Amino acid sequence: MATVLFKDTTHQVADLITDIRRGEIALPDLQRPYVWEPAKARELFDSMYKGFPVGYLLFWETGVEPGARQIGEGTKPEAARRLIVDGQQRLTSLFAVMTGTPVLREDYRSTRIRLAFRPFDATFAVTDAAIEKDPEYLPDISVLWDTATGRRKVIRDFLARLNDKRPLAEDEEDQIQDALDRLHDLESYPFKGVVLSADIDEEQVAEIFVRINSEGVKLDQADFILTLTSVFWEEGRRALEDFCRKSRVPSVQGASPFNWYIRPKPPQLLRVVAAVGLDSAVLKQVYAALRGRDTTTGKLSPARREERFARMQQAQQHVLDLKHWHEFFLCLEHAGFRGEKMISSQNTLLYSYALWLIGRVHYAVPIDQLLSTIARWFFMAQLTGRYSGSVETQMEQDLALLRDLTPGDTHGFTAALDRVVRETLTSDFWSITLPNALNSSAAKSPALLAYIAALNILDADVLLSTTKVRTRLDPAVLARKGVERHHLFPRKYLQKALGITTTARINQIANMALLEWSDNIAISDQAPTQYWPAQLAAKRMPTDVLARQRYLHALPDDWPSMGYESLLSARRTLMAQVVRDAFSQLENASYHPVYQMPTLVPEQRSTSRAPSRRVKLSELLDAGLINAGTVLTPAWEEYDHIAVVDDQGRIVLDGQAHDTPSGAANAVGAGANGWTFWLADTPEGQVSLDALRASLSEES
Repeated sequence: MATVLFKDTTHQVADLITDIRRGEIALPDLQRPYVWEPAKARELFDSMYKGFPVGYLLFWETGVEPGARQIGEGTKPEAARRLIVDGQQRLTSLFAVMTGTPVLREDYRSTRIRLAFRPFDATFAVTDAAIEKDPEYLPDISVLWDTATGRRKVIRDFLARLNDKRPLAEDEEDQIQDALDRLHDLESYPFKGVVLSADIDEEQVAEIFVRINSEGVKLDQADFILTLTSVFWEEGRRALEDFCRKSRVPSVQGASPFNWYIRPKPPQLLRVVAAVGLDSAVLKQVYAALRGRDTTTGKLSPARREERFARMQQAQQHVLDLKHWHEFFLCLEHAGFRGEKMISSQNTLLYSYALWLIGRVHYAVPIDQLLSTIARWFFMAQLTGRYSGSVETQMEQDLALLRDLTPGDTHGFTAALDRVVRETLTSDFWSITLPNALNSSAAKSPALLAYIAALNILDADVLLSTTKVRTRLDPAVLARKGVERHHLFPRKYLQKALGITTTARINQIANMALLEWSDNIAISDQAPTQYWPAQLAAKRMPTDVLARQRYLHALPDDWPSMGYESLLSARRTLMAQVVRDAFSQLENASYHPVYQMPTLVPEQRSTSRAPSRRVKLSELLDAGLINAGTVLTPAWEEYDHIAVVDDQGRIVLDGQAHDTPSGAANAVGAGANGWTFWLADTPEGQVSLDALRASLSEES
């Protein structure tokens, strides 16, 4: 007979809630954060009330010995003995609604799931403002299970409120009381459960989950490790989630993880923790190590597990250390990368951060030397797509380069990384591979982003301008329209004069140059031989300045008269040379980028104070900083709403006028400070309302 890997169980809802509260059942974000809409929770309670089946729950025994406590926790009596693998959304909904506990959404916002119940016809609804005022509804059913208030008092208060609206007959009161009692009795609703044995491994659990899960959700290794973290070290998992949540929004109350490069998620930072603490990028091995499984006997060892988690704890402290975090981002700035839009691979950023920490913590590399080393490493890794394929395999190979080094071997660490960089960026790479990579129209091409980074390193001007490229790419200003990539051979000219109509050919990287927005508008669809002399005459650039700009922007002297394909080929070679020259600067010990202080830099965003007086949007109108009709767009890329400032200084969004920027931000569901959320279109590009407010305060 085949070995059975599970057992059947039945649980009443009240028992499930008690086990979650006691920590017997771990309710982590195994599949994903809470993603159900409130309407689905309403349907769940409606089905249970009607006595319908609502599916089963799939648990997995953790193998925790009785009485084992969580690592680093003194409040919980013991570590969880069961994990919820399938049915997380249902169990979370039950727990959140019946206990009034907030849930965490995918964007890390905390929110309540409030359901209402109309006992007269047994109708469930999602609570809103109208239902709150309607005495026919119990607006929040969680009060029925609140032992402090008491069910009987809740029912008496409900009947009294309804009687104030309309007198109730005795049979009506009985009917209502019966309906509310029946709703309360949902705590006895039976859930069928399947409990998987602790002896099976995570791959078997994942396979079982995929086979029986109707929604087709796939679990990965990071899910299982985060689950283990919840079981044995919930404090650590909460720290990861809190760090990620705070990294999304600038803080006005002190230093925070907010930065211009990445809004990390817990599984991403977990990979960094594993690389730093357990010297491994293969999460399957990390998972086995954290379970404490002996590689020889295959048995679980509590002592081994605690030792591994202790190492993870120490590593996570380094990973979440704000000093390490922000020092690392100086490496990216040193390498010419100024923000999230210049990062083509978050894996490259994360694993470079892991190497930064390993060099800083394990090998005591002086910070200036480490900054230079990691800047070159990141430039190389991003340019070549080092972590874009078999990510774990590649990082495991990179970690292996360091395993024979002794702790504190500063030279050995930097020499190992520099050797890889030299062996990767060979002469053939610069002269053949990179020009070929520039034969693309991809806006996020690593080759293109490296070229823009090179312009930052070499302190390049915007073409035909005295403004620096890196100033216009300052992520704190977000001047999306201040500078843009302009077609050297304009689109309409290519279409009409040369018959080139495909977007991929028109938008070739080598046909684009960084130009100020106003100049781009002026050029329109003219031929290069027509607009270029006119632009040169208008700008009156000194000869030496123009020569340097031609070099940095990879423009042959006679480029306007060249054929289109000839120009593309020539520019790819010249652009590759610019990238190579910039990378040589990174190898120069005397190179230190000097950036002008932006309106709001990361350090200022994390420590800035509120304005000394309350500024109204209408004051920006009166000062001429914005005009009636100014278009506002969100600074956060996940929102695509468009708003307009009216002549009274209000923000008009979807036909609704809002008196304050924050009111408009709340209307789109952002729940953010509207002054930092909204970007205003100005002649200088898109600038946050907060920056305009700051300039108004300075003038006054």
